[in-house]
Amino acid sequence: MTGNLTNPREDVNTSNDNIVIVDNLQSVRGGRTLDVTGYKKTVINAGHVIIKETSSGTHKPMPLNEEGTAYAELPGGHEYAGILISSIKTSRPFAGILVRGTVNPEAAPFPMTAILQAVKTALPLIDFRQD
Repeated sequence: MTGNLTNPREDVNTSNDNIVIVDNLQSVRGGRTLDVTGYKKTVINAGHVIIKETSSGTHKPMPLNEEGTAYAELPGGHEYAGILISSIKTSRPFAGILVRGTVNPEAAPFPMTAILQAVKTALPLIDFRQD
C-alpha cells in the first residue's frame, strides 16, 4: 500500500480570541455554516462581524475592502447578525456567533470605527467596550 494516510495539521492562531470576546452570554443556537464565497482570507478571526442576507437567512463574514485591511460597506439586502466567537478556517466555516455579551473592539481583527455605531444599533445586547 502506498500513499500518505495522515492528514496534514493546519493550525489557526486563537491567541486573541479570548481578548476580543470578553463575555459570551448568548450565541446563535447551534451556530451557523458561513457562506465564504468571495472572502479572500483563509482564516476568519474571532471578533469578525457576521452578517445575514435578509432574503435567504444565509450568514456570511462581513466583506473586506480590496486590500483586505478593513471592513467594506454592508452589502444591500444584508443586516448585522453578530460577532464571530472563535477563529475558524474558511475551509471549515462552522461559526459560533455571539449575540449577547461583551466585545473589545480594539482587539477586533479589523478596525470597527466606520461601522461600530451601526453594529451597536443592530446588536443592542452586545456591549462594545475596550478593556
